[in-house]
Amino acid sequence: MIQEILAFVTLGIALAFLFKKFFFKKKKTDKNCGSDDCACH
Repeated sequence: MIQEILAFVTLGIALAFLFKKFFFKKKKTDKNCGSDDCACH
């Protein structure tokens, strides 16, 4: 029972981390805006 709960919690944390990593990386601002298309100019 406890092992199943820990497995689901770990799966949820991993999915949240992957979702954050792949879908929220556009908001990162970088100093060299001229070399990439970050829409800051």
